[in-house]
Amino acid sequence: MNLKATILGCGSSGGVPRVGGDWGVCDPKEPKNRRTRCSLLIECWSGAKEPAIEEKTIILIDTSPDLREQLLGANVKRIDALLYTHDHADQTHGIDDLRALAYRMRKKIPTYMDLHTHQHLSKRFDYCFEVPDGRHHPSILEMKPLIKEGESFIVDGPGGEVNIQSILLSHGPTPSLGFKFANKLAYSPDLRDIPDKSIKYFEGTHTWIIDSLRYLEHPTHFNADRALEWLAKTRTKRGILTNLHIDMDYKNLSNEIFGNTIVAYDGLEINI
Repeated sequence: MNLKATILGCGSSGGVPRVGGDWGVCDPKEPKNRRTRCSLLIECWSGAKEPAIEEKTIILIDTSPDLREQLLGANVKRIDALLYTHDHADQTHGIDDLRALAYRMRKKIPTYMDLHTHQHLSKRFDYCFEVPDGRHHPSILEMKPLIKEGESFIVDGPGGEVNIQSILLSHGPTPSLGFKFANKLAYSPDLRDIPDKSIKYFEGTHTWIIDSLRYLEHPTHFNADRALEWLAKTRTKRGILTNLHIDMDYKNLSNEIFGNTIVAYDGLEINI
């Protein structure tokens, strides 16, 4: 199974710059410092030659508040599955932007999340899951069985079946999921700790897109040192730092890291 991941957004919860024009230490003249909130697109296919988009299985992870612009920029016209890492606003509040996509596809979008996320999103965005009394617009999400701890599942589409391993993580007081696709690509945009039982899923990973919020320690996120430590500890072949705050200038951070680790930017494509 071949994978291509596109970083739709790699910014922290306020994006870069923040509202009001606050760039922090990020150089506003560097285009890679302009960051929307975190979402990821995965394209999957079998065979040596990359096929047309219509022949790929397409997976979206999280619906950031910037999702409309992200999907337009990546020319996304359909998705085969939607996955959620957790329920926070910067990962979910673009959910209504999927309405146009569901209408275009003429079907509900298969959606995967854990119980904690479902309990919050099904109340906050109830109309996306079911048609409320007195309303006539159709719901847009097809809920798949809730993801249980440590569970793997299959997403199918034109490019073939994709095995996805869910990974329980700690995002401070909030549980968060990481995902590993086809045993090659791991994605964990929001985490503070990795439970012992989850470490095995990251060991020897080909590519790990990992939370690296800022330089200083943070109570609910990895900082840069912690992210680099875990990439080395798990013998990850290629690391990509994401969820970047306004103190993480692209060029400065790129000059400070080493080995096969790089800094994410919006629109970055990764072939695996």
